Amino acid sequence: MYDFMRLHEFSEEQRLMWETAKNVVDDVIIPFNRANREREWLMSPEDRLLPTEIVTALDQSGIRTLMIPEEYGGTELEAGTVATTCCLVATELARGDAGIANALTPIWKSAILYKKYMPKEFQDEWFPKIMADPHFLSCQAVSEPQGASDRWLPYEVPETKLKSTAVLDGDEWVINGGKQFITNGYDANLIQLYVTTDKAANMWQGTSCIIVPRETPGVSVTRCNETLGLRYMNNGELVFQDVRVPKDYMMIENTALGAADIVFYRLVKVIQSAYGLGLCLAAWNDAATFTQDNKQGGREIIKHQSIAVRMSDMAIKITALRAFIFSAAKALDEDPESEDAGLQCEMLKVFAADTAIEICHQAVEIHGGYGTMIEFGVEKYLRDALMFSHMDGTKDICAFRLMQKFFPDTKGAYAGPVAKPA
Repeated sequence: MYDFMRLHEFSEEQRLMWETAKNVVDDVIIPFNRANREREWLMSPEDRLLPTEIVTALDQSGIRTLMIPEEYGGTELEAGTVATTCCLVATELARGDAGIANALTPIWKSAILYKKYMPKEFQDEWFPKIMADPHFLSCQAVSEPQGASDRWLPYEVPETKLKSTAVLDGDEWVINGGKQFITNGYDANLIQLYVTTDKAANMWQGTSCIIVPRETPGVSVTRCNETLGLRYMNNGELVFQDVRVPKDYMMIENTALGAADIVFYRLVKVIQSAYGLGLCLAAWNDAATFTQDNKQGGREIIKHQSIAVRMSDMAIKITALRAFIFSAAKALDEDPESEDAGLQCEMLKVFAADTAIEICHQAVEIHGGYGTMIEFGVEKYLRDALMFSHMDGTKDICAFRLMQKFFPDTKGAYAGPVAKPA
């Protein structure tokens, strides 16, 4: 089978990380999914929690605790290699199961955030807790019922402000509000909550990030969203009613969105795109096996010209996606705050989301009727791929941000509130 990943281009350490992830996927995740095709469709979120054998394998391999400092027992990466290495690992994980892979990402994001902004005494408290519990999950809670990805369009108008608020009362922050569409929101142990703390300022000057332990009084999980794909990641809705946390739980005051945009949302876009690549590779491998091992019309399916053309088209687009991902990752590793890195990440998110859907759809079609059956597992790739257009900034929002950069003098303005009749 053709080596789409071209591993000779990477360092020995990066190849070892990729191989570690590959072994977990081949030895644990893929066999589990083949034996439990219907498990992800259980309607109880608790029944869909990641099985112990998978989280144990991810934990023992160091993949779960990627980015956590070595002093706490984590798997720290060398400076200048983070984006590329994360993409290698993410691609393999998604080849096994994109939902399981996506449930892991918030731990990586949290580790980056904590190392940069969390006081050392709180790092000493939370990193050991994450290390001690293989099932530990975290979440980034930004999206709200009245606005989600459009928060990343930096319109400086009151209408875009987060409705969730935190007000300082003595030595405590008092939090009220609600969040929805939150990755790991249903079962996260620790929440990175984004709230308005300066009501007089606009969103990009008045939004803060506070850590909120799930068991804090007043925190309630009101819903687990039953999603089309990525079903091993429990997407949830959260409500905060007079929640009180210590003043010191504030991590980034008033400038949290801008900080998050640079610190990890660029990285997350390339990681999400790598998940899309993993889905493409899984879909390609299944299609290649199916067309080689089965006959239609008296000959192997791959010998039909229409199928050969489809497989060729898939291979070309997978190669293009792979090249784009590691170009953007290289730009991030060289200078994560550069305009070029930011532009590449925005463009990549759009390209990867579209490419993953197209490749996975082709794989379903190549399998014919079998492609729509749960027991074959091919339909799962397409369901999972459809989710990435709407995660960590929708692809349309990424496109809008690109136009703001390309045409700053003629960019569109925020539409504003609906005009009232005279």
